[in-house]
Amino acid sequence: MNQKALFSPAGLAVTAVALLIGILLISALPRLRIDLTQDNLYTLSDATREIVSTLERPIELTFFYSEEAAADVPQVRAYGTRVEEMLDEMVIASDGMLSLEVIDPEPFSASEDTANGYGIQAVPLAEGRQDVYFGVVATDPSTVTEDDLGVYEVIPLIRPDQEEFLEYEFARLITRVIDPNPTVVGLLSSLPINGSFNAATNQATRSWAVMDTVRSMYELRQLQINTTEIDEEVDILMLVHPQGLSDQTRYAIDQFVLGGGRAMVFVDPNSDTQTQQALSSDAPAPDMTSDLPELLSAWGVEYNPEQVVINKDLALYVTLQPGQRPVAHYGMMGIQRAGFSTDIVTGQLEVMNISSTGALTPSDDATTMFDPLIQTTPASMMMDNGFFSEMGDPTLLIDEFESEDDAKVLAARISGPARSAFPDGPPVVENAEADNASTNSTESSDNSESADTDTASEEASDETSTRPHLSESDGDIAVIVVSDSDLLADRMWAQSQQVLGQRVINAFASNGDFIINALDNLSGSTELVNIRSRGRYARPFTRVLALQREADERLRQEETALLERLSQTEQQLMALNQEGANGISPEQEAQIDQFMQQQMETRRQLRDVQFQLNQEIDELGTILKMINTALIPTLLIIAVLILSLVQSSRRRQMQHRRG
Repeated sequence: MNQKALFSPAGLAVTAVALLIGILLISALPRLRIDLTQDNLYTLSDATREIVSTLERPIELTFFYSEEAAADVPQVRAYGTRVEEMLDEMVIASDGMLSLEVIDPEPFSASEDTANGYGIQAVPLAEGRQDVYFGVVATDPSTVTEDDLGVYEVIPLIRPDQEEFLEYEFARLITRVIDPNPTVVGLLSSLPINGSFNAATNQATRSWAVMDTVRSMYELRQLQINTTEIDEEVDILMLVHPQGLSDQTRYAIDQFVLGGGRAMVFVDPNSDTQTQQALSSDAPAPDMTSDLPELLSAWGVEYNPEQVVINKDLALYVTLQPGQRPVAHYGMMGIQRAGFSTDIVTGQLEVMNISSTGALTPSDDATTMFDPLIQTTPASMMMDNGFFSEMGDPTLLIDEFESEDDAKVLAARISGPARSAFPDGPPVVENAEADNASTNSTESSDNSESADTDTASEEASDETSTRPHLSESDGDIAVIVVSDSDLLADRMWAQSQQVLGQRVINAFASNGDFIINALDNLSGSTELVNIRSRGRYARPFTRVLALQREADERLRQEETALLERLSQTEQQLMALNQEGANGISPEQEAQIDQFMQQQMETRRQLRDVQFQLNQEIDELGTILKMINTALIPTLLIIAVLILSLVQSSRRRQMQHRRG
């Protein structure tokens, strides 16, 4: 077909028919996908595809969704469709290893009992409406019996306000069913974060509140400060203010991370906790900085342990002396929501309190990705930690402050390929006696299980690692680096008290949530850790919002009138009850009957208004679909026809002139 025939009316008609046939074929072939949305909302990430396409056994997904109850709520109905579409995409990508069942748990039905059995609870949308189930369950069918639900994981409520993390939550759900074993967190710290024995008071000190929370959710193992090998059973290594680590210990950390282990590292240019410990024991002030220069450099992170971040906008107010007015402390910051990235770890945090923190930046020659998690406002300044540690009056920071107009990163996620910090292989042990002395000076925990683990680690530290040396990472590393350790201390985020012998933690900041979110994220597979937050599905239509606002005004007026009439009736009934034996007269009964009829009529009007709203929105949606599927292609065809006619007219004119 030549160009003239193609642009003829018949050719264009054939093209239009072929286009419609193509659309129908695409709709009939679920595996053929073209995602033209702005944020690729319907395209699974490579990490998610890797997770679902490599499943070793079938997993059943069940979406408990009260579709009928949500039919009158367009927002919930639309989000329910999006959730189901996301699950469908994962099922398609799994090559038959995932299956999906959508269940509408009607009231008092067996399906409602099933939903409740999995821990999914109905939530009310509004007063007078039926409660709605909106949760997902992933089940390993090979473990299910008649009397046991088997191995399963559940999202009791899929929250629309956490839409950016929808793909991550579903992927995590699947990975947890595949590997239900508890995550092992190995703790290595120079601070008494997990409890210790205070020789000055001859008393044991209990662990920090954050560790009680970690211990309740994960299997926690205390590691010796001089360990030379990280046990293979440890999934996540939690390094808190690491000081004085030997070359062998740093090498063990290096190899653990390169071998696929995850790590959460807290370094600090000025540990307030150590300062307070020195003051309370009248001991000389120790070196309060911590750093892992070789490791951080190998991971692509730059950090100066001699510099502390101060900030004007985020300063917390502290009271120096009882009765004095609070003063702004530029070195203690309350990070607000604007300072958190839209990452899985920080996307739901409200406020975090941080003290005397450092700053993190990516290295110029880094092979890894550096994703900020927490950062300050631009009204920040770097200050020498020597001045900071000797400062007695925080108002001095106000006098010294000069904004650098540069936001500082306080926590970051590090991922991607990395090289070893020990390119020449394991370090040579030069002084075994010094290592043994270091072991003897290590503080012990008051927890019996931790003590047993410490002993095992101490015995293991005397052995030489027989594992092969890794010069580069086995895939992508997964590390979260935080430039402050004080945020873990109780005083920064929580108050605890004893209630019936149990420790109850009352949090006033999100520090603990940050730790749990990070450990929860790192506990998954490498693919799961690499899943990023997505854009939002919601694309508000101004016309729809206007319809909703208009209907809301009418609904509020009707509801106000109804409430007024209800109040009047209650007052009349109270007056009648006070009359006692006189009873209710026929006239009063007639008045009550009349009001009941008015009440029923008002409720009918409310239903009519709501129905009209939904009808208008559905009609608008139909019109938009028609515009997208028919009008736009039609306009394109008309434009091509006009262009073809113009070109034909020009050709005829040129031929006429030549003739």
